Amino acid sequence: MINVSNVSLRYGDKKLFEDVNLKFTPGNCYGLIGANGAGKSTFLKILSGEIEPQTGHVSLSPGERLAVLKQDHFAYEDYNVIDTVLMGHEKLYAVKQEKDAIYMKGDFTEEDGMRAAELEGEFAEMNGWEAESDAAVLLKGLGIDESHHDKQMAELHADEKVKVLLAQALFGNPDILLLDEPTNGLDIHAIQWLEEFLIHFENTVIVVSHDRHFLNKVCTHIADVDYGKIEIYIGNYDFWYESSQLATKMAQEANKKKEEKIKELQSFIARFSANASKSKQATSRKKLLDSITLDDIKPSSRKYPYIAFTPEREIGNDLLTVQGLTKTINGEKVLNNVSFTMNKDDKIALVGGDDVAKTTLFKILVGEMEPDAGTYKWGVTTSQSYFPKDNSAYFENSDLPLVDWLRQYSPEDETETFLRGFLGRMLFSGEQALKKANVLSGGEKVRCMLSKMMLSNANVLLLDEPTNHLDLESITALNNGLIKFKGSILFTSHDHQFIQSIANRLIEITPNGLIDKEMSYDEYVQDKELQAKIATMYNK
Repeated sequence: MINVSNVSLRYGDKKLFEDVNLKFTPGNCYGLIGANGAGKSTFLKILSGEIEPQTGHVSLSPGERLAVLKQDHFAYEDYNVIDTVLMGHEKLYAVKQEKDAIYMKGDFTEEDGMRAAELEGEFAEMNGWEAESDAAVLLKGLGIDESHHDKQMAELHADEKVKVLLAQALFGNPDILLLDEPTNGLDIHAIQWLEEFLIHFENTVIVVSHDRHFLNKVCTHIADVDYGKIEIYIGNYDFWYESSQLATKMAQEANKKKEEKIKELQSFIARFSANASKSKQATSRKKLLDSITLDDIKPSSRKYPYIAFTPEREIGNDLLTVQGLTKTINGEKVLNNVSFTMNKDDKIALVGGDDVAKTTLFKILVGEMEPDAGTYKWGVTTSQSYFPKDNSAYFENSDLPLVDWLRQYSPEDETETFLRGFLGRMLFSGEQALKKANVLSGGEKVRCMLSKMMLSNANVLLLDEPTNHLDLESITALNNGLIKFKGSILFTSHDHQFIQSIANRLIEITPNGLIDKEMSYDEYVQDKELQAKIATMYNK
């Protein structure tokens, strides 16, 4: 168990936490949620001891071990994969290192033998003899092939390093597990494996994630960070969201009825307070009026941008035809004879693990890259707007204020008032509309790119990982905006709920061609699970 007592933290004039008192108990998984900047990652650092609060303290039950998902993917470059995982249990790894060093000594003494015996006892108590096989099981579950286990971390790709560090955090059955965005960089299979691991994990988990489907699958509780306070609610993310929306609505309706009653009493008092025959009634109404108090509904620090895409014209039946697109990059064929037709009302998700292939296809379709072979043709009634995975070219050399940055992509007759109002709905109100484009955060840049797309009034949207860098509120707003969009969409995302709720067709680019199906994402995932089970049985 982990206890948080009277924890407060300020940075200058900004209050992140004030007098936070919480208990996180074994057997539960807590989803830590809150607006960007609310302090979720900072709170995890307080729990781990990386940051000291200004008041209060954090305590663990005696003898309990805490594990943290490391964020520095280059911290273990000189170590092999298995050793990197074992380092998740610091005491076990230290005992193993000391034990191995003693056995390698050329002048092995009696004193060395006694110390080695002590270490062997400690090692056995911590299940040290099963450590490497346990680490291998974790790595395999996350998709790291056994052939990689003895490689140096420096030899792995970025997505493989993410998985090794996650295995490191999970290793050794920690009593408390702190995970900050654990699904970032994971493929479908790794995310599913992690979900199952956490569902069956019997100790305490505290996780920060922007993946709503993941939070719904693994969380037993939601810890909501808002205005320096943290409140814990029973249930998963959807249950918290629906109940919080309902509670706010009920409080607002109750206040509305009270306001109507106040107006009625004020009217009566104004009409009859000077009337002798009605004076007693007026006095009685005055006392009743004084007794009515409106409930204090504190607004949330969460802000939902207004995201709505409105096509300027309807699409005809002739939308997009792709024939035999082939592309090789750095000697590797990423697209091989790709052919498909996009139809009116299609909302296609490009799925599968090859992100390079998906991004390459987008770049070809918007004219940023030439194919080695093949053709594509957009219908004459179409207009396209593109959201690139890497948007840095739009911002890095621009010192324009946001209002002027957006003016570049808006009709010439739009006024300053319109542009400021538009930015306000995208959460850039007041002076924020004058921020320089080249100093924006990742999430702010995404909201700017979405603003640019909305102003285009295109009837075909191409979006390559649009949920990256967004908070839960902005993801929800974008999700709803794309569901309501009357045009066609081609998009990628690693957000399960995002794909499930938007796509009516899935295309997976494989080395052997396209898998093109009209099915839901849940059905696709179940199909992949079945294929994996069959492959496992066959390999046995």
